[in-house]
Amino acid sequence: MSDFLIRRDDLREVHWAERPPAPLADGCARLKVDAFALTANNVTYATFGDAMKYWDFFPASDPAFGRVPVWGFATVEESKAEGVTEGQRVYGYLPISDRFDVQPSKVGKASFIDGAAHRQPMAAIYNTYIFTAADPSYDAESEAQQMLFRPLFTTGWMIDDSLMETGDPIPETVVISSASSKTALALAHCLKQRGTVDTVALTSKGNKSFVESTGLYGRVRTYADADRLHARGLTAFVDFLGRPTLTADVHNALKDRLVRSLVIGVTDWEGNRAPIQLPDPQPEFFFVPTYAAERTKQLGASTLNAKLGQSLLSFYKASRKFVKPKQAKGHEAISSAWLKTLDADVSPASGLILTP
Repeated sequence: MSDFLIRRDDLREVHWAERPPAPLADGCARLKVDAFALTANNVTYATFGDAMKYWDFFPASDPAFGRVPVWGFATVEESKAEGVTEGQRVYGYLPISDRFDVQPSKVGKASFIDGAAHRQPMAAIYNTYIFTAADPSYDAESEAQQMLFRPLFTTGWMIDDSLMETGDPIPETVVISSASSKTALALAHCLKQRGTVDTVALTSKGNKSFVESTGLYGRVRTYADADRLHARGLTAFVDFLGRPTLTADVHNALKDRLVRSLVIGVTDWEGNRAPIQLPDPQPEFFFVPTYAAERTKQLGASTLNAKLGQSLLSFYKASRKFVKPKQAKGHEAISSAWLKTLDADVSPASGLILTP
């Protein structure tokens, strides 16, 4: 069995480690990783690996290293768990490994939960494995889009819901940093579908043309323009970049028009994140599992999932116009892809789909 290991205090130090497969324990299943997506979201997992316990999902034998989680498909290769059979295919949270073991619990027709003790403190959304044969959001022709966008779209959809359905006050304009990132594109898509809110993209000079080409944003500005930003009416700032100096520029430019400031991710993972004194409202960290749990209580799981699933399928089709999957296979290809993702050396028009 092979694992891709990342040094926790130096994300560029990586290697593959081999370990002999142990006999499968009773009540467990061994999953073979088929393919997964690699995006800036996975860099955020590594950056916040200690603070948010992302390294705890798939522990490494050497505590100096970690196995970063990714989203993708896997096939049950061997099972000693009731209700889980060899050959079944699942979508869920995976390590960058060729195989890994889970301890299925709450097994149903649609899914199961990994009941391993070390994963129980984690949010259920990360521990759920969905059988593709029973997944209403599964589309065989959209597997690449599902790996690239399903978790990221869920984040974007939840942000949209938080701003436009439960927000008080509801903004008339939403400013989005790292606007070329896939989660930002998902959010912009949701906001555009409403037809009632203006969106302003903040992006690098090099990505400006791509962001404009998506047609998802009302206006596109570069980071150099942030301190001269103009917005219509009450405004929210959704920050995927994680650069305090940019946040300060946006807050100071918008002044009392800014009614909400959300921190989602850190695509600028190597930047100086020392906090800067800001005028209100102070940035709030938006943690999707917490918000999703609250909305599930309010709307009911079936209603929430139906709304999200319908929107998700429409985005799969829309995303084909501006993001093309790029497939690669093998340990060397994965190592190279990780380093390129760290360095933001992947075109926003490409989506990395990798196979061990």
